[in-house]
Amino acid sequence: MGLISLLWGILAMAWMVIALVPIISLSNWLLIPFAAIGAVIGAIGVLFTRSERNGRAKAGLVLNGIVIVVAIARLGLTGTGGLL
Repeated sequence: MGLISLLWGILAMAWMVIALVPIISLSNWLLIPFAAIGAVIGAIGVLFTRSERNGRAKAGLVLNGIVIVVAIARLGLTGTGGLL
């Protein structure tokens, strides 16, 4: 679970960088649920993995959380995700 969440977070982070381009910013609406799924996978990994082996799950949870916050802030700046 931890590795899946980490890879999901890396993919979401790459997608977030692309979504910062003004014309492509509408993809933030799809990015938020995508990162939320990765965060849920990371939370499950943290819950069901021993504390000394859940570093990847925590990293995935943090990456997906950062992506969610940045995507919501980006949508907040533009209202509906339009051109900024």
